[in-house]
Amino acid sequence: MKAEILQGKNIISLKRNCFDLALTLDCGQAFRWIQTGDNVWHGVAFSKPLTLRQTENEILFIGTDEEDFENIWVPYFDLERDYDALCSRFRQDKHLKKAVDECYGIRLMRQEPWEALCSFIISANNNIPRIKGIIDRLCRLLGEHLGGDDYAFPPPKKIIEAGIDGLAPIRAGFRAKYIVDAAQKVASGEVDLNKIYDLSLDEGRDELIKVKGVGEKVAQCALLYGFGKVDAFPIDVWVKRIMSEMYHDGLPECTNGVRGIAQQYLFHWRRNYFDK
Repeated sequence: MKAEILQGKNIISLKRNCFDLALTLDCGQAFRWIQTGDNVWHGVAFSKPLTLRQTENEILFIGTDEEDFENIWVPYFDLERDYDALCSRFRQDKHLKKAVDECYGIRLMRQEPWEALCSFIISANNNIPRIKGIIDRLCRLLGEHLGGDDYAFPPPKKIIEAGIDGLAPIRAGFRAKYIVDAAQKVASGEVDLNKIYDLSLDEGRDELIKVKGVGEKVAQCALLYGFGKVDAFPIDVWVKRIMSEMYHDGLPECTNGVRGIAQQYLFHWRRNYFDK
């Protein structure tokens, strides 16, 4: 994707190409983006606040510089992947064709691994508005204040210092003890997030399920959304329906190596557009 630096404005213009902000930021893969106006979204990732505005032909990255754009936002929004080619490949399958056509513009987001792990621990047996609320309260309680209404996601050390009782204000319920356990194991090195990048899916899952409260689904979500392992395949109630209704023998060959991206299109389509 070709980006243009708008000099002196702290704005980067990116030609819009298979990138829809609403579909990408509000499809259940990340929980810290809020819509602040028509086609305008604001969020924080990697301790960097960002405002995004979508026009007919471009995406504006507002409040960033060229260095952060290249080092943070290009990988975060998977901007080096050719999603047009990927969508053409998915259209070989009749169900995926419908999903891609209805949800064209979803991009997979590669989030900070520690935040992704905690976020999907919080997501267990939960709904998206409540997940967003818990994460927002956690960041306000323990995260570094970045100015305005923006807070960083708290590191493991801050969560360990707070302990289970200290997390009471975020109202996470039974998940609080799992968040603290994750923080303790990551801080001690018992769970080594850095090495997961170089592990296979099975090895990465085995590393993550050392954390209490992390089962197959949460581990697969963390691998997909936190480590960029695009063949990870989280299965929740919606994906179970998709598999039972459409793919009794597994996903089609056109998804090989990128099953997680296919899953995101299918998940959002089945949840919001199916039979409408």
